[in-house]
Amino acid sequence: MIESGRYKPGDRLPSEAQLTRDHGVSRTVVREAVATLRADGLVMARQGAGIFVREPEVAAPFSPLELDMTGLPAVMELLELRTAVEVEAAGLAAIRRSPAQEARILDALRRVIAAGGTEGSAAADLELHGAIAEATNNPRFGQFLQLLGDAAIPRRSLGGAMDAPADYIARINAEHEAIVTAILDGEEEAARGAMRDHLRGSLRRYRALQRQQA
Repeated sequence: MIESGRYKPGDRLPSEAQLTRDHGVSRTVVREAVATLRADGLVMARQGAGIFVREPEVAAPFSPLELDMTGLPAVMELLELRTAVEVEAAGLAAIRRSPAQEARILDALRRVIAAGGTEGSAAADLELHGAIAEATNNPRFGQFLQLLGDAAIPRRSLGGAMDAPADYIARINAEHEAIVTAILDGEEEAARGAMRDHLRGSLRRYRALQRQQA
């Protein structure tokens, strides 16, 4: 009756005696049923007033802020999610971009290359991916990256068997340039492939780092 809306949030349930009569059960059964409803968060007791239907609890939306991004597993999970979304974004950007959006993508690429391995490289990287998302002319892609925020571009120290920072930066720049070139050339499948290679390459590098830390 609660789920069907007969009893709405804020409504007081009938008394124990009334429920016993209405349903032809013992008081023990009614008490156990009410205890189950309370455990499920459907009702609450108000001392001296009775049992009332609670407002339904709404699950909080996913937020990367709730993830422990200091852990490599979470970083890799997010990269897989980004791959599922951003590969399509690159393909759509290749066929839908406007001249103004092309200019923004190019400008963002220049910022990434100029930033190198400095502190501002992550922000420049995110700006480039945001410019590509905008060029899909579907606002949901950009909103997705905004939801991820800084978590979309993790920056971690490299060591052990990983490439030296300079080599790593050169590789990332080459991957970004391949994505941008394919988009500006209007090569839909090439843009998808370049974005896929870029994100999967990042995933491989983090997996290698995880193996080193094991």
